[in-house]
Amino acid sequence: MNRKDFTEMLETIAPKELALSYDNVGLLIGTDREIRKVLVALDCTIAVAREAVDIGADLVLTHHPLFFHGVNRILSDDPETAAAYLLIRNGIGLYAAHTNLDVADGGVNDALAETLGVSNCRPLCEDGIGRVGVLQKPMPLRDFVQLCNASLHTTVRFFGDPDRMVQTVGLVGGAGGGNVDDAARCGCDVYVTGEMKHHEVLRAEFYHLPCVVAGHYETEVVVLKKWISRLQNEQNDVQYYETSLGKAPLMTHEEDEQ
Repeated sequence: MNRKDFTEMLETIAPKELALSYDNVGLLIGTDREIRKVLVALDCTIAVAREAVDIGADLVLTHHPLFFHGVNRILSDDPETAAAYLLIRNGIGLYAAHTNLDVADGGVNDALAETLGVSNCRPLCEDGIGRVGVLQKPMPLRDFVQLCNASLHTTVRFFGDPDRMVQTVGLVGGAGGGNVDDAARCGCDVYVTGEMKHHEVLRAEFYHLPCVVAGHYETEVVVLKKWISRLQNEQNDVQYYETSLGKAPLMTHEEDEQ
């Protein structure tokens, strides 16, 4: 599949115009190759770039973009550009779908909602980021926390009365601490996201809004298999491979002891 047709196909799933204004999405590193083998990951780390070389990938497809901020040089020993340097040296392309995949139907936030059993979803924010929906039945916050732990294979941190009943759930995969006001405005019983800063938790406390902080990686990685399945159905002559290095960069004490 040529590069133009491939990128057009990607953009039927996550249109570039859905991306927020600050974002850097689309084809970030070009390639002259026919696209036959694609490695899919949340991040293009140096390890993922090496994996792409090892499996003979023609392109790396990620959620998080490189070059989020301007760079003046591409060096092999700079953490900002080492992965890009390796891809360029090996003629491998890079494409990122970031906030456009967050907003898109069937994207990150819909995948997170489905994973947690949240249905009847609508956008949480005016820009389309996040979702708000309902659990099939109300449950105590402590049970919902355990549901998040089990569904996302992690150990979450949370704020709120463990006995409080929750049913309406707001969620933003990744760094959604800044959307606490939106969750409160939507009348959510609980808000789930990947990261929250201290002052954002205090803001949630002001609203008496329970929060579950489940990890940036853990709240977004749920999209990868669903994304691959949709892409594979779109074009069967391209083979997609989820990175074998899929692991949150931070681990808990419990994981360290295993």
